[in-house]
Amino acid sequence: MSYAMVELDIIRWAEARKIIPNSTPATQLLKAMSEIGELADATIKQDKLGIVDGVGDVMVCLVSYCALQDIDLVSCMKAAYQEIKDRKGTLLPNGVFVKK
Repeated sequence: MSYAMVELDIIRWAEARKIIPNSTPATQLLKAMSEIGELADATIKQDKLGIVDGVGDVMVCLVSYCALQDIDLVSCMKAAYQEIKDRKGTLLPNGVFVKK
């Protein structure tokens, strides 16, 4: 199943449950932030199932957020990739990205 098909399934699910249109972009963004907290907790605990669940929950919130903004997540990812694809550099072990 393609990413676009999953995205459409999520939007249909959110519409059926009245998340779209009864939610707001701000509400979905706050929900995504909450889910990121749960993902961080699962990461700290090295809970693989929790990580998978957390990533999925964050993505569902972002898909809903984008739908409420009348944009799609794939386009956002493509735009971000176009911006970064030609960057040179490397991430050091201490977490600092050094540009070249």
